[in-house]
Amino acid sequence: MPNETSVDLGLLLLAALTTLVLAAECIDFAIGHRRLRFLKDVMPARAVPPMSVIAGARNEARGIEAAVTSLLRLDYPALEIIIVNDRSTDETGAILERLARQHSRLTIRHISELPEGWLGKNHALYVGAADASGTLLLFTDADVVFEPTTLRRAITLMEQDELDHLTAIPDTKVPGVALNAFVAAFGVFFSLYARPWKARDPHSRHHIGVGAFNLMRADVYRAIGTHRAIAMRPDDDMKLGKLVKKCGFRQDVVHGRAFITVEWYASLRELIDGLMKNAFAGVNYSLLAVAGSTAALFLTNVWPFLALFATHGVTKALNGVSVLLIVLIFWISARASGARLGYVLAFPAAALLFAYIIWRAALLAVIRGSVTWRGTAYPLAQMRANRV
Repeated sequence: MPNETSVDLGLLLLAALTTLVLAAECIDFAIGHRRLRFLKDVMPARAVPPMSVIAGARNEARGIEAAVTSLLRLDYPALEIIIVNDRSTDETGAILERLARQHSRLTIRHISELPEGWLGKNHALYVGAADASGTLLLFTDADVVFEPTTLRRAITLMEQDELDHLTAIPDTKVPGVALNAFVAAFGVFFSLYARPWKARDPHSRHHIGVGAFNLMRADVYRAIGTHRAIAMRPDDDMKLGKLVKKCGFRQDVVHGRAFITVEWYASLRELIDGLMKNAFAGVNYSLLAVAGSTAALFLTNVWPFLALFATHGVTKALNGVSVLLIVLIFWISARASGARLGYVLAFPAAALLFAYIIWRAALLAVIRGSVTWRGTAYPLAQMRANRV
């Protein structure tokens, strides 16, 4: 059994290492976030190329009318809108058909069966893209609401920076303090994982893609293999961005706050189920990666808070510095997203919940041999085989 001295030394070394890791992350986080731009600071372009907006919809009756209506109100003359109704069993199809009768630039496609070897959303976007005539394609979700000048502002960035792919971080709306606190923490976790500010660097392996707003040139979409190349990837948005980067094309990300809004999950149950879809895929279906990533999540985002009450002397002081660094990282992220700084008090709980989601997603997938999403079970073996 280890004696008290060796335990104290171990805790001291852990505190020192955690502080160094968080200090490095904080510096990277601060510099990186200063480089990210906001759509609100971009002037709308006057001349715009033809664009096709494509979204898949499955049982989206709750919010699809507001989302599609916002697309129809976009201040963008050369625009076609293609919504693919993917096997919906609610009123989604009827709502879409009613809107299409009123607006000529809205096209509706209905899918009644899912082909073998496809995830529903990826197939729907693939079908929509096959019908698109625009030189630019915007892939979005059926619950996203746009400010009218969003696309013309995005085009300004595309043309100025000669980008092939531009993605945007949306405003995420959820009810209640608990869900908002988790969303604020999730923004930190995602940024530390994806390092979105490095997506524009052609020498960096980091890439980015956000399902609410993936805008790319149509010829680039075809060159990277379309959604067929990621047919069985539940993390299709990020993998689409990865393909763009791997094929040598230029990409970047922008903050879409106040211009792109998504009503995310309405309850904690919905949030857990929704994030489980991507959680195991995000670590390439590796249980070893699940163990490593969740251990790192606990040691760097939960333990320093607990250690303030479990350690003393220099070790306690170092853990105090770690907590301050976490607060600073959270503050930097909150400034960009508009989240309340007070939500940082729930940060350790949010980290534990996120670790639970990752483990639950992984274990259920392995035990069942499949991942279930929107009422369809997809074989885990096929999902694992679609490596990007």
